[in-house]
Amino acid sequence: MPTFRRIALLVRSLDHGGAEKQATVLANGLARSGYAVSLLAFYPGLALRTEVSSEVSVKCLEKRGRWDILALLRNLLSVLHEEQPEVLYSFLPGPNLLACITKLRFPKLKVAWGVRASYVDLARYSWLTGFSYWLERRFSGCPDLIIANSEAGRRYAVSHGFSDTDRFLVIPNGIDTELFRPNGASREVIRGEWGVLPHETLVGIVGRLDPMKDYPTFLQAAAKLAQREEGMRFVSVGAGPVNYAVVLREQACKLGLEKRMIWAGARGDLPAIYNALDLLVSSSSFGEGFSNVLGEAMACGVPCVATDVGDARAILGDSDAVVSPADPEALATKAIAVMKRARLEGAGLRVRLRQRIAENFSVKTLVRRTSAALEAIS
Repeated sequence: MPTFRRIALLVRSLDHGGAEKQATVLANGLARSGYAVSLLAFYPGLALRTEVSSEVSVKCLEKRGRWDILALLRNLLSVLHEEQPEVLYSFLPGPNLLACITKLRFPKLKVAWGVRASYVDLARYSWLTGFSYWLERRFSGCPDLIIANSEAGRRYAVSHGFSDTDRFLVIPNGIDTELFRPNGASREVIRGEWGVLPHETLVGIVGRLDPMKDYPTFLQAAAKLAQREEGMRFVSVGAGPVNYAVVLREQACKLGLEKRMIWAGARGDLPAIYNALDLLVSSSSFGEGFSNVLGEAMACGVPCVATDVGDARAILGDSDAVVSPADPEALATKAIAVMKRARLEGAGLRVRLRQRIAENFSVKTLVRRTSAALEAIS
């Protein structure tokens, strides 16, 4: 029998993001398993709101800006007093630190942290990001449990001062294979929307416009592919700061990709997006733990090439599809090899890609392992 019934999950928002997506998936799964689940968000983002089950209570903590900490804490404490969860499971540094503060008011509340990244190049971000990570390390002994979504993330955290104990577990993300599945009709719709012809090969990168995703390496590799292969088209699916987006578009033009590159922005119809692709590329140079986009694309039967960052190698299960970071020549060469293999093996390869995700990274497994870990501390 469960030792607790009520759990709250704490995230920054319900906008697009890997941690936010996994929190939503987990909340739905825990609710289906009989737990009373609350999903608490700092900000009122709506992108993922429609994906939250009606069985999950959603509360916005009405954070008004970066420095609106006291009001945020007051609202969180009020919600916790009202809902009385036995466990608070937070995701990412800001929510993690706030979760520990709540133990001062609710000493019996069990707190679990979610660690979602591996190596992070803090020099690429603001001082506040670095300070938050420093605080997270200093207070890593506070939570009753820490859950990393990748082996790489756990190794990195421990090497940088997190407590190396049996309270620090690895539970990989879960991919909804009912949502992410092959769909020929949606493939045609999206390719038609983008003006991609049937004989053209579409290579995509899905992820926010952020330094960790290393779009410059993707664009350089795309230019090399365009020179070596006929009928190549490329698409970026994701949003980011306007200034950075302008820089990337200028780089694409300088590389001769202006007519080959599609800038699709953020999209909520990712299953259809993946189905439109012939190859997905993850060019991240740091920061990834468990890359959702790799698992989601594979569940749709789409072959992938990725840099050896985070647990990409373990997700793909194929070292022949992995290259070193920041190496556009290697990325282009590997992409050609994987596309040739996909043409040769056809449907058989697509079935095996989907099967790997279903057997190793299902939502059912995520929920079962997470509930067992939370039960153990309650």
